[in-house]
Amino acid sequence: MNIGFGRRIATWLIFLMVVAALSAGVWRYAYWQGLDQISARGKADLSVASDRLVAQIQRYRDLAVFLSDHPQISDVLQGRAPGTARDFLQDVADKSAALDVRVVDATGRVLASPQSAPGELLIDLPFVRRALRGALGWGHGPSLPLTDRAYFHAAPVFDAAGEVRGAVVVTTDLNGIDYGWRGSTPAAFFTDDAGVVQIANRSEMLFWQRPEGTSGLIPPDGAVRRFAARSVNGHEIWQMGWGPYLPDEALHLTTPLPIVGFIGEVLLDVAPARRLALSQAAAVAALCLAFGALLFLATERRRALSQANVRLERRVAKRTAALNASNTELRREAAEREEAQTALRRAQADLVQAGKLSALGQMSAGISHELNQPLMAIRSFAENAGQFMARDKPERVTENLSRISQMADRMARIIQNLRAFARQESVPQTQVDVTRVVSSAIELTQSYLAKAGVTLEYTPPDAPVWVRGGEVRLSQVFVNLITNAADAMADAQTRKLTIHIGGEDAVLVHFMDTGPGIEMPDKVFDPFYTTKSVGGNDSSGMGLGLSISYGIVQSLGGQIRGRNLDGGGAMFSVRLERAQMTEAAA
Repeated sequence: MNIGFGRRIATWLIFLMVVAALSAGVWRYAYWQGLDQISARGKADLSVASDRLVAQIQRYRDLAVFLSDHPQISDVLQGRAPGTARDFLQDVADKSAALDVRVVDATGRVLASPQSAPGELLIDLPFVRRALRGALGWGHGPSLPLTDRAYFHAAPVFDAAGEVRGAVVVTTDLNGIDYGWRGSTPAAFFTDDAGVVQIANRSEMLFWQRPEGTSGLIPPDGAVRRFAARSVNGHEIWQMGWGPYLPDEALHLTTPLPIVGFIGEVLLDVAPARRLALSQAAAVAALCLAFGALLFLATERRRALSQANVRLERRVAKRTAALNASNTELRREAAEREEAQTALRRAQADLVQAGKLSALGQMSAGISHELNQPLMAIRSFAENAGQFMARDKPERVTENLSRISQMADRMARIIQNLRAFARQESVPQTQVDVTRVVSSAIELTQSYLAKAGVTLEYTPPDAPVWVRGGEVRLSQVFVNLITNAADAMADAQTRKLTIHIGGEDAVLVHFMDTGPGIEMPDKVFDPFYTTKSVGGNDSSGMGLGLSISYGIVQSLGGQIRGRNLDGGGAMFSVRLERAQMTEAAA
């Protein structure tokens, strides 16, 4: 009897050990699955918060870029009306919710600002130095006494020759950006390269700093808080004692935001995953115990436990289906956005090609004349050669055949330029000789200029001038500028077009005419802006030529500007990046 009782005790102990091991495995697996689900949801939340932060900060960058071309800013840099400029900058800051808007000259000295004193020197700030070198600058830091957390955008201001005259610095108060996020879940914060929390939806975490070479954060006063970090199935888990508004145990996720210089981080409470895993483990343990109790319990008890298990699995499946549906919707939106971007690029390429074909249509009469003239000459020389051959004058026959070859070479060169101009360019950027591109554009428009009575003045450089760009697209820009200049001088007494290639750091190609000038220089590159009258010879002008040229030059990393000359006429300048000698040789 004692032996039988001992066996039953041993059997129950083994059964309980198996149940405990199985429950522990189920708990571990369910906990890992819960962490995966929390991680997926947290990545989506962190992505939304990151996109929201980038959008809020980047609109002040757009404000700085917009102000850099404003006439009021140019007046300040030229020393005119500083008092009026301060009122204008104050109005801009009030309407855009910017903390401060400053205008600095080429030396980094503040000329006008609604908050800062004129004369303050900002040249030591990296983003100001970057803007004064001709690029957009950004950074963050204190802007005392206004705020201890600020974000700065600096945009360069260029003169008509493309040189940097100064910069516009827009200051954003980060306190206003994250104020609306306070208290939202989960706990999200953004750290800079030094690991300092600059933005957070938990105000108590501001200015906490990550110790070098370790995880976690420490408060500014250096007080030691309870913290430990561990890895669970590839997930980083933080155990913290940082206050009532932060979870005691959280899943830590990060995402870099290089466009604004921050790292987005989020802390997700893992207690729900732990509770769900515990409930599933308890359910498994209950099922196992129920299976052992089947020897003593009725079938109804077994069915009730099975129904409880079904309800539990249904809830898990419902949550999993909701997450899968959310992921499918996100993938669909990403695919639609990619399709829209592809359609936009295709439409832009078609618009550029249409502009080239339109230019060829305008020059078709002159090109036909250029081809017809050599054809007539070839016919005449061929007939003469036949007569000279009949008269037994082989030297004259050789001379006529040589001239026929020259005429054929001329026609081949014209046709080659037309084919190069009309084709679609597949290589985005390469190294091209801008002198050869200008010469090709002049050869294409030579008949057009002759028909318009325009005198061309152009002296090509002695050596090739290499730039970064596309030969076909640059040729379209130069053809548009030449034909526009010829059209602008239609009613002028003196019709002269001057082309000059120069520049030091960058290559500048100037097109100067003797026409009436530009009526509205600030709108000349807008789509569908044109001064050509409907019904005349200019009726084909839809105002897209300069807009297409502007887009082409911008895509090549260059700039195109137009201005009126003091002695009358207009000048369009195309600024292109100079190619390195090694790139040109390759």
